[in-house]
Amino acid sequence: DPNAMFSLAMFNMAGRGGLSDHAQAVKLLEQAAKLGHVLAAYDLGLLCLDGRDVPQDFGRAAALFENAAQAGSPEAQYALATLYKEGRGVPKDLTKAASLLASASVGGNVDAMVEFAIAQFNGTGTTKNEAAAAQIFKKAAERGSPIAQDRLARILMAGRGMPADPTAALKWHIVAKAGGASDPDLDVFATKQPQAVRDAAQKAADKWMSTLKAPRP
Repeated sequence: DPNAMFSLAMFNMAGRGGLSDHAQAVKLLEQAAKLGHVLAAYDLGLLCLDGRDVPQDFGRAAALFENAAQAGSPEAQYALATLYKEGRGVPKDLTKAASLLASASVGGNVDAMVEFAIAQFNGTGTTKNEAAAAQIFKKAAERGSPIAQDRLARILMAGRGMPADPTAALKWHIVAKAGGASDPDLDVFATKQPQAVRDAAQKAADKWMSTLKAPRP
């Protein structure tokens, strides 16, 4: 049973239930992956990528990610896209990378959303479309990505991909900074805005961040 193999592998990897045999965990992941277990293939690919518990092998990692990606795993699609983007384990192919990022983005992988939006905004490996990229940045920003929040703020500052909106730009800049994504250009932009705009942006940012911290009923 590949599900049982995968679960037992995870117990061994995490040292749970009195089990702590990484070699056995790898063996179980390999068996489960051969039987088509998507998460086993993905996790085994990560081990090959990092060289942890198995020899580092980018080619094998790519093959494992490919199997999981074809089975519909957004995480594997994103990981494989990164390998194609960097030319590790597979020939460098920005078009293939963008296609995989698009699939992972549709599947809900936030990191893939950000990377695909960047590619689409710049026309790297895919057709340039600033308006479509802006919508993906917005979606990823609302999902909590500080990078996407910063990119969205810059889009709203410049009016590229969607209409310029200083208040919204500063709102997302404040939110992004709270998440660790600073941006000197937006800091300068903020100082040039009327106090009313800055106050409205701060109020909107505070409201947005408070909803994230609110306890669920």
